[in-house]
Amino acid sequence: MIVHRALRILGSAALLILVATALLWGAETRAAGAPALAASSPPTAAAGIEVKIDNFSFAPAVLEVAAGTTVTWVNHDDIPHTVVSTDKDRVFKSKTLDTDEKYSFVFAKPGRYPYFCSVHPKMTGEVVVR
Repeated sequence: MIVHRALRILGSAALLILVATALLWGAETRAAGAPALAASSPPTAAAGIEVKIDNFSFAPAVLEVAAGTTVTWVNHDDIPHTVVSTDKDRVFKSKTLDTDEKYSFVFAKPGRYPYFCSVHPKMTGEVVVR
């Protein structure tokens, strides 16, 4: 029993020493000019971009993105809205979005993509893909 307790105490002390040593080594390495390790973050295109629908408008009204970016529209309004491209082929067209519903589209090819709300045609926006 005493040996077991002694091992537990020594184990905790050894762990503390190991952590302290690692912290000190990291501080000395950075002080010597070595770069600190940084957490990586996913690219913007993978994360996607959000357009807010609120107060009868799209925000931002004009959005510039890289090819391959997913754009998601979120209706924060109390009234239903749609997101419909203005071109004759209707490259993208959402269903009617109620409050807090979302619609996403991946813009694969460069170009200009104007759109509007078919329920409220004065609501317009544009996605510019580079």
